[in-house]
Amino acid sequence: MAAIRSYRAGDLDALYRICLATGQSGKDATHLYRDPKIIGHIYAGPYGVLEPESAFVLEDEEGVGGYIIGACDTYAFEKRLETAWWPDLRVRYPDPAAPQNLDERMAWLMHHPSRTPRRITEPYPSHLHIDLLPRFQSGGWGRQMIDTWLAAMKACGSHGAHLGVGFANERAVRFYRAYGFTEAEKLDAPYNMFWFAKAL
Repeated sequence: MAAIRSYRAGDLDALYRICLATGQSGKDATHLYRDPKIIGHIYAGPYGVLEPESAFVLEDEEGVGGYIIGACDTYAFEKRLETAWWPDLRVRYPDPAAPQNLDERMAWLMHHPSRTPRRITEPYPSHLHIDLLPRFQSGGWGRQMIDTWLAAMKACGSHGAHLGVGFANERAVRFYRAYGFTEAEKLDAPYNMFWFAKAL
């Protein structure tokens, strides 16, 4: 039987593993990266380390197979990344002048992280990332995990949540619209993504 539970420090490796296994618009990205942890350094690790109270995992007899992570206050979290997460990684991964592959693109993001615009974070201060391995990509688990996470964000005082979804991830776009997130903004090239948002 699968169950959603609060994140524990011992789950960090699972966050990295799942991030890579879903890193190509929900599909396995293992073949795309030379460094199997580099994508997780951007999109998974900092949440488990810096804001574990806003993280939940989905676990069954095979182990942790999904997570939902994020931050109650995106603006504050991005400031914290600058002091407590990026500095060590910037020493380990040089800043590529012109990224030639995905590993270098991730390294570039460590040195030039994106900032969520205040027009998004002010009305919708919390943000999330959710990734599920294939065995959990049906049966309503995504909805249950978001229900759990949004309740936690409301309890921490948030009045809204947002997330970014690339155009290529059509399944996720359909899911968030069906769940009740609305399209707050559409960013064309070079971003090719939607901001989805939901008031709490």
